[in-house]
Amino acid sequence: MRRYLRETLSLPRVLLNPLRRARTGPDIGHGRPALVIPGLTTGDISTTLLRRTLKARGFVPEGWGLGINTGADPARLKRLEALIAALHRQHGKPVLLIGWSLGGLYARVLAHRIPQHLAMVVTVASPFAGDRRANNAWKVYEALNDHSVYDAPFGEDIEVKPPVPTIAVWSAVDGIVAPECCCGEDHMSDHRLRIDAPHFAIGTSRRAIERIVAKIAEVEALAN
Repeated sequence: MRRYLRETLSLPRVLLNPLRRARTGPDIGHGRPALVIPGLTTGDISTTLLRRTLKARGFVPEGWGLGINTGADPARLKRLEALIAALHRQHGKPVLLIGWSLGGLYARVLAHRIPQHLAMVVTVASPFAGDRRANNAWKVYEALNDHSVYDAPFGEDIEVKPPVPTIAVWSAVDGIVAPECCCGEDHMSDHRLRIDAPHFAIGTSRRAIERIVAKIAEVEALAN
């Protein structure tokens, strides 16, 4: 309950995202495309600072451009498949895909479907493992959708690691999603990054975002 109540203190960060500026740093993107998918009941405003930070580090970031994320939607998945393929063609480089919370489930499904267009998948506080109801958002999800959290409208098993480099970012003090659901087991991701911040802060805190970007750079350096 304490963790859940702490989340309310982080909500202003989400709303104030458009007013916040990113810190500069080393160019690790080198003009490569990045797509960021927001979480449940949020839209591109919530990922503004994350995308600005990616831009400041040399990426060409995009929001998902599909309004408020209300749940798993086959039509939206198809539109994202087309968008990612278009970004790959436009820039001539595979796409960095980042999904926050529910957005991370979209990201893992997309990575199974179109791995040829992706450089890496990063899930941020995303419940891809374990009990689908081990969180404080499942009732909201089911109220907004015509299916249960156990019966999402896609065939991919999101617990299976996608065939691209994968980072799972999780928090031991998450007040919305059980930490073990965002962390997963060893075989579910290539890398895991623990950032102890509330659920609504892990994608909006400058400190957390910079640690995520640093991890992306670290994983890419290991691969090269």
